[in-house]
Amino acid sequence: MSSPLRIVAVSGSLSSPSRTTALVLAIAYAVAARVDAEVRLIELTRIGAQLAGALHRDDLPPAIEEELRAIEDADLLVVGSPVYRASFTGLFKHLFDFVGQYALVGTPVLLAATGGGERHALIIEHQLRPLFGFFQSLTLPLGVYASDADFEGVTVAAPALEERIERAAERALPLIRFAAQRDPRAVVEF
Repeated sequence: MSSPLRIVAVSGSLSSPSRTTALVLAIAYAVAARVDAEVRLIELTRIGAQLAGALHRDDLPPAIEEELRAIEDADLLVVGSPVYRASFTGLFKHLFDFVGQYALVGTPVLLAATGGGERHALIIEHQLRPLFGFFQSLTLPLGVYASDADFEGVTVAAPALEERIERAAERALPLIRFAAQRDPRAVVEF
């Protein structure tokens, strides 16, 4: 790739500081350590108030439109949400409700989530993967889940989590390179 990889990390957390934000950034920077890349962070704690009252994309302020375009133009999305009532946060879903239906076709997406304990780990398979399946994104096979025990405060601390992050970044590279070699948005819309 001749230009830097555009990695957009989206944190669905509604608090700051946040373990979810720390996780998506750790993943994004693990990928960026392996390829020439620029990382951009989108935090719902920062944009949520401007997003919450909008019913249509035309209702959004220019700053939110800029964030949506960054998501739609990303070469790699790293998305994460804390588990909230057995799913991702409502504002996380609301943000992606404004993303163009075909804007993420073929875009690699690395899925992540945080929760209080291991019993919430299936959020990646049962909530996040179907959402990005709707967009026809290339959800990467290895998602990263982290529980409260994997952090010291909001810092990734568990060696096992660090290993999962590194493994996910390494396994993502061939799929990211594959997606970059073709125009994934050149599809027939039905």
